[in-house]
Amino acid sequence: MPVARADRHAIGVVVAIAAACAAVAVAAQAPPPAQTPPVPGPSFRSSVELVSLNVTVMESTHYVTDLDQKDFSVFEDGVQQDVTFFNKTNLPVALALLLDTSASMDTKLPTAQEAAIGFAKRLRTQDLAEVIDFDNRVSVLQNFTNSAQELETAIRRTSAGGSTALYNAVYIALKDLKKVVAKNVDEIRRQAIVVLSDGEDTSSLLPFEEVLDLAKRSETAIYTIGLRDNDAGSGSKLFKEAEFVLRQMSQQTGARSFFPNQLTDLNGVYAQISDELSSQYTVGYTSKNPRRDGAWRRVVVRVARPGMATRTKQGYFGPTR
Repeated sequence: MPVARADRHAIGVVVAIAAACAAVAVAAQAPPPAQTPPVPGPSFRSSVELVSLNVTVMESTHYVTDLDQKDFSVFEDGVQQDVTFFNKTNLPVALALLLDTSASMDTKLPTAQEAAIGFAKRLRTQDLAEVIDFDNRVSVLQNFTNSAQELETAIRRTSAGGSTALYNAVYIALKDLKKVVAKNVDEIRRQAIVVLSDGEDTSSLLPFEEVLDLAKRSETAIYTIGLRDNDAGSGSKLFKEAEFVLRQMSQQTGARSFFPNQLTDLNGVYAQISDELSSQYTVGYTSKNPRRDGAWRRVVVRVARPGMATRTKQGYFGPTR
C-alpha cells in the first residue's frame, strides 16, 4: 500500500528512535567498541572521492581467484576508469546474520538454526559477526564477536512467533555495520548481511524503498535466502513479491539471492556464501566525473579472460560537495 509523504517522514522518525533503542539495549549487554578514527585502506569513503568495489568473478560455478589488476576494466556511466587500488587478499569480514523467526518459520526454524550455526563455525578468528532475529520486533541477540560459541548460543535462543519486520531488521543491521571501525589496517573488513526469510514483510514501519536506498549508499553486500512454502506453492503472489524484494537487495549491492527448494539445501547455501566472501577482489578507482550532484552513477566491471562473469554493486551515489 502506498505511504503518504508525511507518513513516511513520521515512519522514518519512529524507526530511527527504534534503532536507537535497539542500540541502547545492545550496549547494555556488552561494552561499546572503542571509538577510534577510521584507517585508510581498501574501505574507501566518498569524502576522499575514491570508489571501492568488492568484485566476485566466476567461471561457470567456480570462483576465479588468480586474476591480477591488469585483468580488470572498470566503467562508470560508460566511461572507463583508471584502477588505482587492487587487492586479492582474503580480507576479514564483518557481517550481520539475520534470521526470520516469524510464526511461519515454526517448523523450519530448527533446520535453519543448524545451518546458520554451521555458517558461523566457518568464520575465522579475524572475522566479526552479530546475530539478529526478527518477527514483528527486531532483536540483536549477539553483538559483534569472533566467538563461534557465542554466535551459536545466540542462534539457539531464537524461537518462532509473530509477523515479519524484514525491512526494519535490514535497516538496523546496516546501521550496526557502520559502527564497526577498524583499529588498524589489518582490521579493515568487507561488510555483508546474510538474511534468511520465508515470506514478505508484513509489519515493518520503514518502506522497502528507503531501506534499499540506504543499502545502495552503504558498502554492504546483502545476501538473501528465501525459503519457499511448498504448501502454498512458489508461484503464489505473496512469495513472488517477497522474492522480488530479496532479489533487489542482493542485485543492487553486488551479492546473491538463493531460493532453495528444500530445507536440507540450507547448509549448501550458507557454504556458498562463505566461499564467495573469501574469494572476492577489492578494486578501487578515483572517478573521472567531476560533478558533485549526488546523482546515481552506474558501475560495470569486466575481466579480460573469456568466459568469466563478474558481479559487484550496480553503482553508487556521487559526492554532493
